[in-house]
Amino acid sequence: HVQLVESGGGSVQAGGSLTLSCSLAAWNDGIYSMAWFRRAPEKQREAVASIYTPTGDIHYADSVKGRFTISQGNAKLNLQMNDLKPEDTATYYCAVDRFVGRWVDETLYRHWGPGTQVTVS
Repeated sequence: HVQLVESGGGSVQAGGSLTLSCSLAAWNDGIYSMAWFRRAPEKQREAVASIYTPTGDIHYADSVKGRFTISQGNAKLNLQMNDLKPEDTATYYCAVDRFVGRWVDETLYRHWGPGTQVTVS
């Protein structure tokens, strides 16, 4: 049973940085697709970044390209967030599954963390 717990959220001023981590308890070597999503107040959850571990393929939403970096290692999924903007304010979730064909589709991920809040002012 895969359990995910996000950490690293908080409040930061615009232009600042935060690093989110997602710990994968009961790490399963069969987990290959990993992603970060976020949900801003009164908005739908949106895909932020993903990584497919067998190939190292990485995808980013256009809104975070050049500012956010996704990485994985030691049973953790990380999201380095630089040059944060007020529009990055949201609850951030990590999501994983064995294989996801369309990384932006949240319905394809079976395992989710409870989320961590990021507030940029």
